[in-house]
Amino acid sequence: MTDYVDGYCERVAPGLWGEPLNSLSNLAFLVAAVLVWRLAAGDRAGRLLAGLIGLVFAASTAFHLLATRWAGVADSVSILVFVLVYVVLFARVFYLRFAWLAAPAFLVLTVVTALLGGGLYLSALITFGVVVALLAFSRDASWTHFAVAGAIFALSLSLRTLDRDVCDYVPAGSHFLWHLLNGVVLYLVSRTVILRRTAQ
Repeated sequence: MTDYVDGYCERVAPGLWGEPLNSLSNLAFLVAAVLVWRLAAGDRAGRLLAGLIGLVFAASTAFHLLATRWAGVADSVSILVFVLVYVVLFARVFYLRFAWLAAPAFLVLTVVTALLGGGLYLSALITFGVVVALLAFSRDASWTHFAVAGAIFALSLSLRTLDRDVCDYVPAGSHFLWHLLNGVVLYLVSRTVILRRTAQ
């Protein structure tokens, strides 16, 4: 678990500051966590989301500073935990039937997409599409919020995927943009749920 991981264009050798942009861009998650915490005020679920975004910040920063396998696992797990908690909150707040099935359904989707080579991030993108479709069908105005967040996520996922391919042209790669844009995504989706909860 302490094996060295060189998975990004920016990193060319071991070392704490081997990925300066990838490391510093994680501050986007910290900013999002603080903003969500302040927005949540006394809402416990909102504060939980803020804490989980803070966990993503800590785990991702550790991974890009240390570049070890255990830190990479922590990074992925922190994102998965946020998504699982979020889909359950979303289902409850938007009064979807069988809300308790939200997390298991997402896990099954993630396993299926992983077997197809997509994994967690493809399942998240598909989930955005499902959420937008459900809310648009029920004429819930919030669908536009998720459509915007989903579009930003699709762009960030594309940039993450292209990281290695742009090394010859952009030595720093494009992974740091994945962090910056996802900080925005996590803030937007958390904000939508918090505002809906506080309005009920």
